[in-house]
Amino acid sequence: MKTILNLIWLVLSGFWLFLGYCLAGLILCITIIGIPFGVASFRIALYALWPFGYTTVERRDAGAGSAIGNILWLVLAGWWLALGHIFTGIALCITIIGIPFGIANFKMIPISLLPLGREIVPTDAPFATR
Repeated sequence: MKTILNLIWLVLSGFWLFLGYCLAGLILCITIIGIPFGVASFRIALYALWPFGYTTVERRDAGAGSAIGNILWLVLAGWWLALGHIFTGIALCITIIGIPFGIANFKMIPISLLPLGREIVPTDAPFATR
């Protein structure tokens, strides 16, 4: 079932969100200071491409660096990516079939706003605590 949902997701919104995250990652990797943010963007791009069967968990070892990095991320790229999820989610919720995919888009907004200090893990992994 996860595969079917992921394929429908890929056609409806996953590919475009993947491209948005990749573009943000490329722009952020231009400078040396932006490389960690670019890496985070590429990591989330794969999650946006194939999200069903994965979840995000908070890393307990993330410290003040992640908090400062999240503030910078929010200003540089986070709010643009979150707007993409909001508009895509609203567009998908117009149809009955698209409602689960719109809700999935809304669930991705927190990681698009504050990605540092979070980890993407399979939902069936024993260490995937919520």
